[in-house]
Amino acid sequence: MAAARFDLKMDVEEKAFVSRAAALAGTTMAAFVRTAAKEKARDLLDRESRITMSDQDFQALTMALNAAFAPNAALQNAMRLARKIRRA
Repeated sequence: MAAARFDLKMDVEEKAFVSRAAALAGTTMAAFVRTAAKEKARDLLDRESRITMSDQDFQALTMALNAAFAPNAALQNAMRLARKIRRA
């Protein structure tokens, strides 16, 4: 695995705060910050990859998906055009 460098500047109080937490976790500051950043990134990316909706919206979606399909005029025209093109 190739390593990439990431520099981070903190004020003295932030560094002391993170240093204490890293010591409590029994790890280095770099490992602590790397782990915390990966966990936060994973949580955010996981949350963004899901679709959330209210119960009312879910019920409406379910009803729409389960309802009988009827193509609108635009789709009917597109299907007619596609049939003509295939015959040509």
